[in-house]
Amino acid sequence: MANADFGSPTGKLLRAEEYNPKHAAFPRLAPHEIWRAEWEVSSFRADVLAGLARMQKSIPPKYFYDVTGAALFEKICDLPEYYVTRAELEILAAHAGELAEMIGPDATLVELGSGNSLKTAYLLDRLQQPRAYVPVDVCAEALADAVQRLHRRYPGLLVLPVRADFTSSFPLPPAAAKATRTAVFFPGSTIGNLEPSEAVMLLRKIHRRLANGGVLIVGVDVTKPKAVLERAYNDSAGLTAAFNRNLLVRIRDELDAELDPAAFDHVAFYNVGAARIEMHLRSRTEQRVRVDDRSFRFMAGETLHTENSYKYSVDRFITLAQQAGYKSQAVWQDAQQHFSVHVLTP
Repeated sequence: MANADFGSPTGKLLRAEEYNPKHAAFPRLAPHEIWRAEWEVSSFRADVLAGLARMQKSIPPKYFYDVTGAALFEKICDLPEYYVTRAELEILAAHAGELAEMIGPDATLVELGSGNSLKTAYLLDRLQQPRAYVPVDVCAEALADAVQRLHRRYPGLLVLPVRADFTSSFPLPPAAAKATRTAVFFPGSTIGNLEPSEAVMLLRKIHRRLANGGVLIVGVDVTKPKAVLERAYNDSAGLTAAFNRNLLVRIRDELDAELDPAAFDHVAFYNVGAARIEMHLRSRTEQRVRVDDRSFRFMAGETLHTENSYKYSVDRFITLAQQAGYKSQAVWQDAQQHFSVHVLTP
């Protein structure tokens, strides 16, 4: 199928253990392989250097997800304050049959930001003869773990993991092109991490790949009282703070930077005017951070902006999707109306 990639047609197959040879216990996928798009962790250094040089220092949230970050996020999803995962699972459990009918038989299911792929089971359990499942994630270790569990649960399913940054152009494995149709699953309100204009651009990119009756299923966090939102990102166990600060640990360890992660505090608040949660790391004192041969000054109280998480009313997100060329086919919410799942078609 001509529309089987998300951009550049280049990529290659590598064994999973090639991604992070430092970890002796890294799980092997053989004979299964990971398709790696032409995306490299070396971009981490470039993005950190560029981000620290900005007036408002910032680093893209995709760099949260190394091995430690991915594990911390899984724990965050189980926290009582973090309603997002429970609400989305409630919706998927209630409407999995309808989703499977909308996707139809012989489809390839592509999941963006797949993580542990646990939510996908609600769809895979109900889909009619799926052609393949393509999990896409930046963390090779998370992909390796998910693929092994999927092969145990669905031994007849073709699983084609892709290590890539889904916000950039990347190809899908050639075998994914054989499906009658493609469905894209984008759960977890990850779309909220993008600026609204960036979200429209990504939705348009996905739109071009949904030929032959394809559908997009996207999870969206809903606007709600400030107290509920801020509690979800400032949990009493301190896991979100550890998740946020782990970005500094990555910079220190992977880039041999001179910085002390303990010299920064986790800060998360709801920006009412922008309808988004903002996460920052705030410098406790005036200090300098050194990466390579460059030095960056932090004033006391100055922040490194690490994440936005936009919240949308149902109508506002439908309007956003319409700007990207979609029709809304269905919208479901959980009982408390904390979350929404949208089914969109070109």
